[in-house]
Amino acid sequence: MHLWLRRILSLVFCAGLALPGVGSAQETASDTLLTVDHYLDWEQVSDPQLSPDGSQVVYTRRWVNKIDDKWESALWIMGADGSHHRFLVKGSDARWSADGARILYLAEGEPKGTQIFVRWMDAEGASSQVTRVTETPSDARWAPDGKAIAFAMLVPDSTPWSISLPKAPEGAKWTPAPRVVDDLHYRQDKVGFMQQGFTHLFLVPADGGTARALTSGRWNVGARFDGLALGAGYDWAPDGRTIVFDGLRDTTWDRQYQVSRLYALDVASGAIKPLVSRAGFWAAPAVSPDGRTVAFAGSDSSGQTHRTADLWTVGIDGSGMRNVSHSFDRDPTDLHWAPDGRGVYFSAGDRGSINVRYADLSGAVRDVTQGAQVVSLTSLARTLVGVGVRSDPEHSPDVVRIDLRRSQAPTRLTDVNGDVLANKRLAHVEEVWYASSGGARVQGWIVKPPALDATKKYPLILEIHGGPFAMYNVAFSYMFQNFAANGYVVLYTNPRGSTGYGDAFSNGIDHNYPGPDYDDLMAGVDAAIGKGYVDTTRMYVSGCSGGGVLSSWVIGHTNRFAAAAVRCPVINWISMAGQSDIPLFTFSFFRQPFWDKPDEWLAHSSLMYAGRVTTPTLLMTGELDRRTPIPQTEEFYTALKMRNVPTVMLRFNGEYHGTGSKPSNFMRTQLYMMSWFQKHKRGAVEPATGAGNR
Repeated sequence: MHLWLRRILSLVFCAGLALPGVGSAQETASDTLLTVDHYLDWEQVSDPQLSPDGSQVVYTRRWVNKIDDKWESALWIMGADGSHHRFLVKGSDARWSADGARILYLAEGEPKGTQIFVRWMDAEGASSQVTRVTETPSDARWAPDGKAIAFAMLVPDSTPWSISLPKAPEGAKWTPAPRVVDDLHYRQDKVGFMQQGFTHLFLVPADGGTARALTSGRWNVGARFDGLALGAGYDWAPDGRTIVFDGLRDTTWDRQYQVSRLYALDVASGAIKPLVSRAGFWAAPAVSPDGRTVAFAGSDSSGQTHRTADLWTVGIDGSGMRNVSHSFDRDPTDLHWAPDGRGVYFSAGDRGSINVRYADLSGAVRDVTQGAQVVSLTSLARTLVGVGVRSDPEHSPDVVRIDLRRSQAPTRLTDVNGDVLANKRLAHVEEVWYASSGGARVQGWIVKPPALDATKKYPLILEIHGGPFAMYNVAFSYMFQNFAANGYVVLYTNPRGSTGYGDAFSNGIDHNYPGPDYDDLMAGVDAAIGKGYVDTTRMYVSGCSGGGVLSSWVIGHTNRFAAAAVRCPVINWISMAGQSDIPLFTFSFFRQPFWDKPDEWLAHSSLMYAGRVTTPTLLMTGELDRRTPIPQTEEFYTALKMRNVPTVMLRFNGEYHGTGSKPSNFMRTQLYMMSWFQKHKRGAVEPATGAGNR
């Protein structure tokens, strides 16, 4: 199941790099090309919410704090036509009350930390802090009558281990007691060590007051992927008496992988009854306008490493569970009932694009938006007008209005990066399809330098996506555009294992990863070379996470690349199982545990092919990474050093998984990679080794 991703130097950033064995490199500042210094002025938009009457849009806007090297966020508001666009208040995650008179939002409050606030949307614009909790509230939702607000929050719960330690003398400074760990899941990327406890639902009066628990016990509200706390999916029934939520009301949750259920909670009594309890991963419930039916996404349990989700419905009494989109074979997200209750609007990825669809209850699915773009549907008004965020290869994400009554392109309401992109010559992105082993047809894209001359030769970067069950899409990529502005051709592709192509394609690597995805990547490189403008002596391979898995695998199976930038990789599946915050996900790739069948685990580990690597390799990982922890990088670094392969390891400060959440580190990632690539060029190329020749 999917895990339900970007984130000071001076105003003109020209970095002189000095590393052992690495020559200096500079990116020339430009007013007409997208260089790293422009990133300091970059902005992001997310989570637009349309007022119930369809007249106003509030959304979260983020920008770079150049002094503190972080992203700041605030709520902005505008008319539904984009007019009267203005700052509203510091905060995020806004939601309108049903009457449109107020919004709730999350912001820093007292006690120190995130709290829930309510702002009146009249001329006075008064705001009130309505929670004063010591843990972090999330997923706040109005009760239908506007009198209360539900939210999810951790309830601390730890089991102390008492020992008869002698009392410390007065004034003594003894070492603190050890951290007691007795759960399989005890750490999480971007969190560190998880606080022991359980996530539950709470209710607080909208005017402020004491929050009361709606659920309790040693189990979690919120569907979890491999034990990770990723929020809670829930919805109010229109009468306000019932909340439907996802989670696992089971004390064995710590050992359950891709398992969640749906429940109905009686708000007054706290009674909970199961709605969907059959084995599977069921999440994101949405209650119909008449309160009789619940739509949700999910799939039955299976022995496969990955399953594509479907759109389902069930009666709010638990009867009549139906698969509404079984013939669609794509993952539905952003579920919104049509106001008349006859169907559900949702977003879904398909062949690199994400568009809005509509499924009627008979099972027919039709397109609402179309084209090579990425469009979300985050909010829907009674008027059948929605809002979301749209991007394409040449347009960065902006808030758009979508008229669901008409088949027309979304209307852009913001232009937050218009000042940055004005007068910039951007790369052209060409879609390509090509054949690979086993008769597979694979989709990719070639990003060309803005002034490409097809009679000349250009260096190529093969950039590989993570996941592996994810999809490169056609949204604007600052990373790729910046590479292209520096004269690189960028190839990105969706090899087998990628989502957006159906269940069979994503399971092309089922219990065989890496496997035929390697063939797909090499066939993509051959297709790019066939265009005639790639310099085969200056080809480079890179990727993070799942892309780190495959880029490290690639250089153990071919020497056709002049250099590699392997970022946040997994190179040893056996040690990864004990180091990662997603241990069950790691075990799911193999039919038997490593203590019973170590040869399979080792056969798919890049570390076992270090003896073949001759490619100069730059290794880049965050010091705080809990997903693909830095010991994975260290193992590969040591092996390559022992073999005298030119290798440098960069340990990024302040970074969890990935190397670009902090603005300065994003810029460093770009510049270090290009500096490494500029240094390396190769001569004759040996044939690639096939994926099956392990």
